[in-house]
Amino acid sequence: MTQSIKVLFVCTGNICRSPMAEGVFKRCVAEAGLAQAVTSDSAGTHNYHIGEPPDPRARAAAERRGYDLGELRARQVSRRDFSEFDYILAMDETNLRHLARLCPPEHATKLMLFMVFAGDPALREVPDPYYGAEQGFERVLDMVERAAQGLLRHLHGRFAA
Repeated sequence: MTQSIKVLFVCTGNICRSPMAEGVFKRCVAEAGLAQAVTSDSAGTHNYHIGEPPDPRARAAAERRGYDLGELRARQVSRRDFSEFDYILAMDETNLRHLARLCPPEHATKLMLFMVFAGDPALREVPDPYYGAEQGFERVLDMVERAAQGLLRHLHGRFAA
């Protein structure tokens, strides 16, 4: 079995998409019995909400599906994240470009869009629901659930080796 794998989910402010992805993925990992081997966190590319809990609409949508985001607090991506995490997964192209500007060249292969794992080339980005209505948070959950399952299948391959 390979050593532990660390995954970082990244959006802009770390109060909507990335904490939702973290909450969904943590449960997927736990249900797969891999909680000791796979850890995850989330962060934002900007410092707008440092220390704040996820957006109340994100928490409510997640709770309706049984995900607990209550303990999560927003933080900004740090230089240390690039060496600490094995996968740094951006929610959209804008955040991926921002991460690429910050990332030391030796860690650039860790950066990718989270939706790559959804298995649908038409789904490249997780849209930001912050300025929209409640259903935007439900749509984000649909997307991150799909990508989280794909990521878990991908990681299973690493453990089988």
